Amino acid sequence: MNTETMLVFAATVLPLICTPGPDMLFVASQALSGGAAAGLRSTAGVCIGYMVHSTLVALGVAALVAASPALFQGLRWLGVAYLVYLAVQLIRSAMKTGHLSLSATLAKDQFQRGFLTACLNPKGMMIYFAILPQFMTHGGSIGRQAVVLSAIFIALCGIVYTILSIVIAAAGKTGGFSNRRRRWIEGTAGGLLIVAAGRLAAN
Repeated sequence: MNTETMLVFAATVLPLICTPGPDMLFVASQALSGGAAAGLRSTAGVCIGYMVHSTLVALGVAALVAASPALFQGLRWLGVAYLVYLAVQLIRSAMKTGHLSLSATLAKDQFQRGFLTACLNPKGMMIYFAILPQFMTHGGSIGRQAVVLSAIFIALCGIVYTILSIVIAAAGKTGGFSNRRRRWIEGTAGGLLIVAAGRLAAN
């Protein structure tokens, strides 16, 4: 695979990564409610989740999902339900009084939730599976090409979501995390996840 093909692929997927979707809105909600560290843990989880998609592409399992509308719809609605569940948790927390407190368990959950958000995002999965093959050639190893393109995609996701986490966290530091501000932030974060679930359900 030549450098030109990789650059064209990067230029093709970058706008898709920067378009708000379930993954981006999840990372944004975590950075908004828990700071840069929470956003970075969520980003790591999302990137690891996309490594699962990368493996599926390399193994050709994507064709099975594409050929089964019932399986695709099941994954889509499972993803919607999961995002709604996360949103409800944040909104319920926003309705309670008390100051923001991040625990080690929550930090672990942010990584796991990011991982599940990526794995249960069939829209992102199908875009991933549909675009990569367009840049593969039959003259080389399909598996190797899939790994290279997947690595580019995951690296770009990591860069974009890391920048997003830092920017949102820096903006959120103004004024500190008082009880009122904490409740507003968590309510807004929950709203972002509701939007993400709605976008996923509408497609």
